[in-house]
Amino acid sequence: MKTIQGYQTIIHEQLQLLDLEWKDNGLYDPIKYILSLGGKRLRPVLTLMASDCFEGQLEDAYRPALGIELFHNFTLLQDDIMDEAPLRRGKPSTHIIYGESGTILSGDVMFSKAFSLVTSCKDQHLRAVMDLFNETAIEVCEGQHMDMAFENRDDVSIGEYIEMIRLKTAVIVGCALKLGAILAKASKEESQAIYDYGVNLGIAFQIQDDILDVFGDSKHFGKQVGGDIISNKKTYLLLKALEEANSKQEAALNYWLAETDFDARQKVDAITTIFSQLHIKEQAEKVMHQYYDKAIHALENLRIKEENKTYLRQFARMLMDRIQ
Repeated sequence: MKTIQGYQTIIHEQLQLLDLEWKDNGLYDPIKYILSLGGKRLRPVLTLMASDCFEGQLEDAYRPALGIELFHNFTLLQDDIMDEAPLRRGKPSTHIIYGESGTILSGDVMFSKAFSLVTSCKDQHLRAVMDLFNETAIEVCEGQHMDMAFENRDDVSIGEYIEMIRLKTAVIVGCALKLGAILAKASKEESQAIYDYGVNLGIAFQIQDDILDVFGDSKHFGKQVGGDIISNKKTYLLLKALEEANSKQEAALNYWLAETDFDARQKVDAITTIFSQLHIKEQAEKVMHQYYDKAIHALENLRIKEENKTYLRQFARMLMDRIQ
């Protein structure tokens, strides 16, 4: 097993090689741009890590791991357009620079390339890999659709929200891990166990994202702080606040949710104040840690070396350290 930094180095080197494959025309510029914004490349790292955990040939996972990274960034392109997000990783979002139409078209190419890379595997794994990727891609779309539908509903439950982030975000984490397990010839039971680890960790990660969107530092978070509040996103924090609020707090929340002509900073401050009064951050952190604990528990079902389980535990802790 390598360190997380070691896997990140491999992905960085492989992305540089992949960059040489892009055609030199404007269609590929948005793809090059979003990949150039960096990020920790956590999902492809998980594919490599899972392959190593089950003692597979690591080189066999290089290009499939790149496919996971491209697919993840493709979903970011879509998400930023739909959310009208101005920033991604501290820089202008891709559609701000290249326009929505150009970004959508480049995203189509990005998805196709992601599929091609993920399925760059031995024939014996091809059906399982294709089924996993296609199921994940469909689930992500289902999750995004739920997220969009929530915008026009005032009766979204916390249970529905958890299901939405499972589909929209967490299944990609699970897919990345299960992909590495399949390529390393892990059993179906072990592949499912490491998938469950990834999905629960992904849910914890997204709840953490919700917290950081309100209480984080934009310089470290890489996105506009308060963006979810400004766009009336149905996050765990907002749904829990509506559930816990007294009549005065509920009236204030509903006022800001209905108001269309507002000062963004004033709205963010007002809703954040209510979150603080209701201790919403602490309640969200509690739920986040519950899913984190479920992820760690899933590791106990893996028949791998204890040393390799330790690497997966360290990875999970690294994700949670974002909030410290």
